Amino acid sequence: MVVLAELAFSTSDLAQVRFAVSPMWEVAPSFRLLRAGTAHPVHRPWAEQVRPRLLASGLDRGWLRELIPPTGGYVPDFLNPAPTGLAPTPAAEWEAIRASPADRVRQDLDHLARHEGGLGPRLRALRNDPRGLLPRVAEELATYWELALAPYWARIRAVLDADIRYRARLAAEHGTGHLLNGLHASLSWDGTALRMTRRKQPLTRTTAGTGLLLIPSAFTGPGPRTRTTLPDPPQLAYPARGVGTLWEPRSVTRTDALSAVLGRSRTLLLTELEIPDSTTQLAHRTGLSPAGVSQCLTALRDAGLVSAHRAGRSVLYARTAAAEALLQAASA
Repeated sequence: MVVLAELAFSTSDLAQVRFAVSPMWEVAPSFRLLRAGTAHPVHRPWAEQVRPRLLASGLDRGWLRELIPPTGGYVPDFLNPAPTGLAPTPAAEWEAIRASPADRVRQDLDHLARHEGGLGPRLRALRNDPRGLLPRVAEELATYWELALAPYWARIRAVLDADIRYRARLAAEHGTGHLLNGLHASLSWDGTALRMTRRKQPLTRTTAGTGLLLIPSAFTGPGPRTRTTLPDPPQLAYPARGVGTLWEPRSVTRTDALSAVLGRSRTLLLTELEIPDSTTQLAHRTGLSPAGVSQCLTALRDAGLVSAHRAGRSVLYARTAAAEALLQAASA
């Protein structure tokens, strides 16, 4: 049954509305998308690159498979700890998950069991020993992050940050009510409460802390999702603006000036890293020797223009936010 939920706001609640970027809010929906195996209208380029690595790693048969239902159902709240700042690091979120109170974990797993008709052996063991097994869950989350999301994070983060800047400007120009009213078609602000349609459970201040934590997401959709766990502020993850263009190719047309500074081979590799890739594949695509590619990537990494991410037996190299900005400036 779908109900109309209303989250009331006091003056204090309005004063505590804030934004955050959360790596964990990207993990569950992205993992669910990869498991679905279907072509997504927006994320298909990403999924086609990442799904083979996921299957080869065996992560599709691990903890995440049982913790994240495939059909969009309930995800245990302890997997989405409340961000303490604007942009917690992935490691900080893994640590918060490892530190989840045992009672919280058991309560969430009981909720999951009611939704899914029971728990498998792995999650029953987690319920019996949260303190002993949460580190294994966090380790798998970190592995998934490195394999599926870290190589693309600079590009994803740029979209999320742009969404926050846009909405912060709306709030500055028109007020918080205008901001809340424009987050999603299923959300509306009536002056005292945020009304949410298409929600299966009621949402009140008796089940949620003060304020509201707004989390733009690249993979959450088509509608927003919430997390309410006292005493934390309620979290509302919503589809970020600009996600539709996230994976569109970004041509770099003017690189002569950049080549004069970085050198032709390093500039060529930066432009080729539109898609994160390994040393071997980059050598194949560019015609450079593997040793030359490795040497250039090391220099680019030391300069903060390239990051390296373990994906099974391979290492994927990706452009950083600094590299993205540099290429954009060079093509302006």
